[in-house]
Amino acid sequence: METHRTPDPQGPGTATGDVAHLMVRCLEAEGVEYVFGIPGEENIRFVDALNDSGIRYILVRHEQGASFMAEIYGRLTGRAGVCSATLGPGAINLLLGTADAMTNSTPVVALAAQGSLSRVHKESHQVIDLVSMFAPVTLWAARVQSPEAVPEMMRKAFKTAQSERPGAVFLAVPEDIEGAQFKTPLRPLQVDTVHADAPSPSQIARAAEVLATARRPVVLAGHGAARAGASAALVRFAERLNLPVATTFHGKGVFPDDHPKALGAVGFMRHDYSNFGFDAADTLICVGYEIQEFDPVKINPNGDKRIVHLHRFPAEVDAHYPVTVGIESDLSQALDALAAAVPNSFDYEPGAGERIQALLAEELDYGRSSDACPLVPQRVVADVRAALDREDIVLADTGAGKMWMARLYPAYAPDTCLVSNGLSTMGFALPGAIAAKLARPERRVLAMMGDGSFLMNSQELETAVRERIPLVVLVLVDEEYGLITWKMELELERHSHTHFTNPDFVAYAESFGARGYHIKAASDLLPVLRRALDDDGVSVIACPVDYSENLRLTDRLGELHGPF
Repeated sequence: METHRTPDPQGPGTATGDVAHLMVRCLEAEGVEYVFGIPGEENIRFVDALNDSGIRYILVRHEQGASFMAEIYGRLTGRAGVCSATLGPGAINLLLGTADAMTNSTPVVALAAQGSLSRVHKESHQVIDLVSMFAPVTLWAARVQSPEAVPEMMRKAFKTAQSERPGAVFLAVPEDIEGAQFKTPLRPLQVDTVHADAPSPSQIARAAEVLATARRPVVLAGHGAARAGASAALVRFAERLNLPVATTFHGKGVFPDDHPKALGAVGFMRHDYSNFGFDAADTLICVGYEIQEFDPVKINPNGDKRIVHLHRFPAEVDAHYPVTVGIESDLSQALDALAAAVPNSFDYEPGAGERIQALLAEELDYGRSSDACPLVPQRVVADVRAALDREDIVLADTGAGKMWMARLYPAYAPDTCLVSNGLSTMGFALPGAIAAKLARPERRVLAMMGDGSFLMNSQELETAVRERIPLVVLVLVDEEYGLITWKMELELERHSHTHFTNPDFVAYAESFGARGYHIKAASDLLPVLRRALDDDGVSVIACPVDYSENLRLTDRLGELHGPF
């Protein structure tokens, strides 16, 4: 990567200088390792100042890609990912990933240039009200009004983004502020540390009383449990009380899918196997669950189940999520305290989880035995699972492929199967895979995308090749927006306006300097996946897929009846 370094005449540790270098020193104080973005005329001083720091600037090919990279980096590390753009169109392109991060409760700080203070009040070239645009999709959006405000606003941005319920923050930096010089002492503010809180003994006692009279409680774990690092405590809780555990799509892996008490993931469009575990439940123990992950009406249709809500913050109000007792604290401490307060385990017959696991395994076995080409989606999921280690990361982009992966792919550790479940946006997986590899360089990373999703941000292949970030993109080729076709057939019994054509994906990949593979037989996929994942480069695998299995799946699920 070619850079031109301009030394800071004031030195990076001095209290005077220019705002651009002050912003960079604030980022360093927050522990920022990467900034993802595209420079523009109005933020060139900030981008240049990064050369005098230990922060790596990842030049992307579309600002939307930068926002997705910041989101996935924030999701995997718990520290706010940072994306940067110029004013106007550059800032607007950051909006989608910023909103995605917000709805997925992921810490992100988005920085954008703005026109100078002397012209933002009037009609002016490339100036729009960015703060008003970002305000609905962020925890906090603001414009920097003076050099003196920079340290406080940067500290507040990260503190807010990394709060009990993480989310996105946006700061607009006018070009005249960014280039301003100052002589008064201005330094980054000290970064404070938030310690885990012990649960309220009275709330633990109230929750224990609820469980003492429960007949068939079920645990639902969301992504908040993954963010809190509560997997081990969740396993202890389930084993101590003999309780079945389901996860949301967003929380996949926070409870291992090969554990005997695992019910799988809820969130499919129809009543899936895991939902049967909730049908006879009278009490729901929701751990790190947020309503945007999964509509509670699907597991509490009458709003009559008692709910114990464990999280860092209060639950959203919903008629189908009436919280009986809320425990707001560190989740591991809350789970251990609640397990200790309930004297007896529950008399669940053995094997409820195993029966659901057996049904899922049956689908995977069907996939493994199918030699059809185009491949059935069950074969794709089975081969991806066989190719990846337990700690490797797969990003399942939004579409029909996500539905198959989220419900069928066994995950054994948190944040190893990543989906967008709040906004469910398309196109995040390839840029997200770049950030995932930077955040977790010791793991292999696979982006699994439909052909529709892939071509939304496929230009980031060049970013991965240029920055030497090894990853694999598995493109599921059916030449249509398959999830929409599926939905239209289910509800309208016909579909339209979902078909398109594609380029030669192998030649396309090779034109960027990546390796390209085309799957011509079902038996090709697993060895090609293994070869590409072991390669120290960027690979694209084009795999034809037969989504006629979609309607067969929903027909089958409609014929099944619980409880299990």
